[in-house]
Amino acid sequence: MAIKLHRCSHMWVKINAHPCWKVQKALDDQGIDYEVVKGPSGRAKRDDLERLTGQRKYPVIEFEDGNAYRAESKEMAETIRAGKLMEQRPAARPDAPAAPPPAASPPAAPPPAAPPAA
Repeated sequence: MAIKLHRCSHMWVKINAHPCWKVQKALDDQGIDYEVVKGPSGRAKRDDLERLTGQRKYPVIEFEDGNAYRAESKEMAETIRAGKLMEQRPAARPDAPAAPPPAASPPAAPPPAAPPAA
């Protein structure tokens, strides 16, 4: 399953005290494939993150189905290292809200009008 790691744009910061690096390193150490989604540093500019999770803090893991996992970075890293990341998907957690319904398809075009009778 492909996941996305939403993190700050400071990819060069690689110290364990940095929350984004802590989670990214845990994913790397466990050999989990992921895509990095770099976001803005300033919290005021994190509207997309807030739409996804209801808050503006990094890091966030977005699952393939569009649901997200957010906790304190230490807890997230421990969960990943324990092999329990997929248990954090809302479908796997009975206390989690249901996934949003898929976007509706645009309505089909009406059939062409019949030619007038002669």
